[in-house]
Amino acid sequence: MGEENFIDMQPNRSNNYCCGGGGGFLQSGFKDQRLLYGKIKDDQIKATGADYCIAGCHNCHAQIHELSEHYGSDYPVVHIWTLLCLSLGILGPNEREYLGDDLKDVDVFHPETAM
Repeated sequence: MGEENFIDMQPNRSNNYCCGGGGGFLQSGFKDQRLLYGKIKDDQIKATGADYCIAGCHNCHAQIHELSEHYGSDYPVVHIWTLLCLSLGILGPNEREYLGDDLKDVDVFHPETAM
């Protein structure tokens, strides 16, 4: 982690593309349309060449994770707090589902693993 490993999407900030999962669309029942709209975001993420996509919102995480699987993009999507907890050594073994293989077995202390 660190700014030398951060790759911003283009366009970004207020011009960034929506993933298509917000505003209730994730649960709306229009899965085909949601995935088609989300293709723009999937392409944007792939264009970065980043190893991970970090999502700050649960709806974005769920949508982008599904986009990655649907389009065969193969990038892990993690919540920002997952990386924070991992770096602090407090990420439990049951909270590693979305980490890539390179981080799943990072040896950090956690009370559940110390028992």
